Amino acid sequence: MTRHTIVALVENQPGVLARIVGLISGRGYNIESLNVAPMPDPAFSRLTMTVPGDDRVLDQVTKQLNKLVDVIAVTDLTRRHYVNRELVLVEVAAPADKRAAISTMAARFDAKVVAENAESLTLMICGEQERVAEFLGMLKPLHILDLSRSGMVALSRIAQE
Repeated sequence: MTRHTIVALVENQPGVLARIVGLISGRGYNIESLNVAPMPDPAFSRLTMTVPGDDRVLDQVTKQLNKLVDVIAVTDLTRRHYVNRELVLVEVAAPADKRAAISTMAARFDAKVVAENAESLTLMICGEQERVAEFLGMLKPLHILDLSRSGMVALSRIAQE
């Protein structure tokens, strides 16, 4: 199953996000990641989402999104060159005897310790979704206490297409 990266330019109006999410979930599709933020022109927002499924799922999602009045444009980045990033904060159990190893592992992934207490470390990583997933996989045996993910953001690399 392919994970599709879809970007939509939408009017920055109340209820737009609810209509988009309702449209997708109402047809039985799942949204794995969702990020919405205003554009430089505050009348518009950029919505980036990842939706798992085959090409038929992608075709249905994009056709349905394009029918919504508040949606200006929909782009599938899945088969294009694009840059993606995700921000993650993760709190991991960190007894005194494991702190140095955790800090070394974090440094290998360009993650940073942003908070600490006697029992745990809170780490921040920002990177490509695959790299973030690899880092989280390495932390899993250390007992992840809490986790917050921003969702993927992405931009097309137009110059290389």
